[in-house]
Amino acid sequence: MRAPYTELYVHLVWSTWDRLPLITPATKPRLTATIVAKCQELDADVIAVELMPEHAHLLIRLPPSVAVAGLVKEVKGASSHLVNKVLGPDPVFKWQGGYGAFTVAKEGVPAVKAYIANQLRHHSGGKLIDEWEVTSATSPGD
Repeated sequence: MRAPYTELYVHLVWSTWDRLPLITPATKPRLTATIVAKCQELDADVIAVELMPEHAHLLIRLPPSVAVAGLVKEVKGASSHLVNKVLGPDPVFKWQGGYGAFTVAKEGVPAVKAYIANQLRHHSGGKLIDEWEVTSATSPGD
């Protein structure tokens, strides 16, 4: 095999600053599109993305040439730039510094994708998977 072949699936979760509800219905579509575009630019396949008012979920197939930390940095940077420089919210939009990253077996991708797609229902009904909802809000130093 000349080129590497990988199936590296990662579920990423991160929060807005102080878990404030900074993601509004007005900013959500453009923010989502920016996250997807940045992932595509980095050759990561986006499987699912959902933004809640105070946090984000992203399920990707990570290319072997990109580190998780680098992808998160790029995605968070591009999306913050969009909101602050293009959309111009008040107050200033920013993400917390940390994030959660969970590897997903190929067989588990459909379940994680469904979980992400049903965020509104999970949050309103209290049917959360705690490990997948733990974000930088609980990280030391943030």
